[in-house]
Amino acid sequence: MIAGILYMLTFVSIPSLVLYGPVKGADYVLGPGPDTGAVLGGLSEIIVALAGIGTAVVLFPVLKKQNEAAALGLVAARILESSAILLGVAVILTIVALRQGGSGTDVVVTGHTLAYLYDRIFLLSQSFMPAVCDLLLGILLFQSRLVPRALSLIGIVGAPVLLAGYLAVFTGLIGQHDALAGASALLVAVFEFSLGIWLIVRGFSPQAIVALEKRSLSSAAVR
Repeated sequence: MIAGILYMLTFVSIPSLVLYGPVKGADYVLGPGPDTGAVLGGLSEIIVALAGIGTAVVLFPVLKKQNEAAALGLVAARILESSAILLGVAVILTIVALRQGGSGTDVVVTGHTLAYLYDRIFLLSQSFMPAVCDLLLGILLFQSRLVPRALSLIGIVGAPVLLAGYLAVFTGLIGQHDALAGASALLVAVFEFSLGIWLIVRGFSPQAIVALEKRSLSSAAVR
């Protein structure tokens, strides 16, 4: 249930796509008005980063009984993903700081550069790393049968689709904000949202838990 709640928290930053719009706009650092949207967007991404690490850490004691190396890899991948998210937040807050500093027109180019840097970081934190995380998680869940295999397959299939979208944007075949780029993330979003709901409402299969416990005991006996 804790893992499910944490997965639901990873969706709280969706409004940041709108909240960050003005921050990445032309001449934002010279414009008037409050920075509330940027700050709220940053806070939501910080929540997502911490919740993302939490999902892997909370699931680790169970998933390691299926494959400890892969479970540890999931934790490491989540940490890398969250680190990139926090780096992106730092870039956004730097743009806000430039605006609050009241500098002249010479900071406009710096603001544009930072906005572009955020988009590049977003590709790593929200496209590449989630594909790695969900592929590992999908395989672990599929093999262990902790959740219905149909649910696990959404993650296994969605991860390569998201990775393909990332590579298409990375190589310039499509734009980062094109509809096709957004569509490539749909299956992964469905997987994580559905998994969160499932873990809260139903939890892991008791039979699968028993099987993993027996497997863990057998492995310990062999050692």
